[in-house]
Amino acid sequence: MQAGRVAVLRTSPATVLEDYHRLMNLAGYQDELPRDRDTALKINISWHFFYPASSTTPWQLEGVIRAMKRDGYDPGLLHGCHNRTVVIDAHLGERENKQLAVIEAHGLRNIHLYDEDEEWVDIREAVGDLADRFIALNDVYPRGFMIPRRLIGENIIHLPTVKTHVFTTTTGAMKNAFGGLLNEHRHWTHPVIHETLVDLLMIQKKIHSGIFAVMDGTFAGDGPGPRCMVPYVKNVILASADQVAIDAAAARMMGFDPLKLKYIRMAHDAGLGCGDPREIEIMGDRDAAEENWHFNGPFKKMTFASRMQHKIYWGPLKKPLEWSLKTVLAPWAYIASVLYHDSFWYPTHQRIINDILHSEWGRLFHNWEAVALDPDDLETPGWKDVGEDPVELHNEAMRYFMNSMRILGLAIREAPEFAARRRRRVSGDGKGGGRKGDA
Repeated sequence: MQAGRVAVLRTSPATVLEDYHRLMNLAGYQDELPRDRDTALKINISWHFFYPASSTTPWQLEGVIRAMKRDGYDPGLLHGCHNRTVVIDAHLGERENKQLAVIEAHGLRNIHLYDEDEEWVDIREAVGDLADRFIALNDVYPRGFMIPRRLIGENIIHLPTVKTHVFTTTTGAMKNAFGGLLNEHRHWTHPVIHETLVDLLMIQKKIHSGIFAVMDGTFAGDGPGPRCMVPYVKNVILASADQVAIDAAAARMMGFDPLKLKYIRMAHDAGLGCGDPREIEIMGDRDAAEENWHFNGPFKKMTFASRMQHKIYWGPLKKPLEWSLKTVLAPWAYIASVLYHDSFWYPTHQRIINDILHSEWGRLFHNWEAVALDPDDLETPGWKDVGEDPVELHNEAMRYFMNSMRILGLAIREAPEFAARRRRRVSGDGKGGGRKGDA
């Protein structure tokens, strides 16, 4: 691995596909990802509805797939890879964020790690004695936990976006493993989220045949992310085999000192990557990498929901309420999250989305199906025409509210406290071997 090397480029819709190809090769991805292994394209869905900077963009996914096909990787060994949470519907999200359209256009497999035919295995079967070195996970899950068998021995490409986060200040490549490697009880780790991300990076280095990250900053999000942010058009993309370095480079561009972010500092000190900007080698556009966007961060204008989360995990409500999230009472939190974010916040903040859809990237997203490119034309640099400007968008607040009611039902039905016994795995042993919901 090229420790401390991060590629950064400016981009535009007209050149974005060529830029992603150049970006990935600047970061040396072909040296990191063996061609004879399956490669999981770990798609990020932080919200099942489209919200700029929140989730993997379709041009990000398109650019990575085209780059790999152009460089001779077998598309039969590539697959989209999704996790889910109790409050995020990944099947809805991949449609609303137009990721499924990209996967289907290229004829790739599309894997949801929580589907019934996906097997999960005990962590000690996967990593052996490495589990003894975990900083936090053994305390959070004293009976052990499961990870997807599919990911063992696969390459993985993480596809995060540049954004802030109410738990970790910034989020990126390291946190993109959070949903894929931990079961639906992963909210138990929130009080020790920084330590958890370091443990997960250790696991990744043990189980994957190659690790790479491609981060989209065409939109970047500031504020109480990963959902309720203020999005900005920033026109940058990043890539690296060093998960710590790419998160550090993005954090620095957002205006934060990476070594003051606990998860980056811990990973850097543990030798899992380079988090010191002075030691990171920038390939490509050094001027872009040196930009400082002076983001406010997630804590200055927190939402009601994020303030309550902080009080529950680290504040005065920890003692009276946090214990309930590890019991059959936990669905109260899922219900509260859906009602706040999906029933209230998203429908009442449509103007943010409508405004940014008038940007070039917003028009490309809005017109994605109409301006679709030939998936076999691997030489096209991008979109010279991103389609017409959406002069006036319909107010869809009621549609999103009604969707939130369906998602609320899903959250209750799929709550792991209720559903674990319904999701036994074929390989389950006497310890609960294949059950995702067990911890």
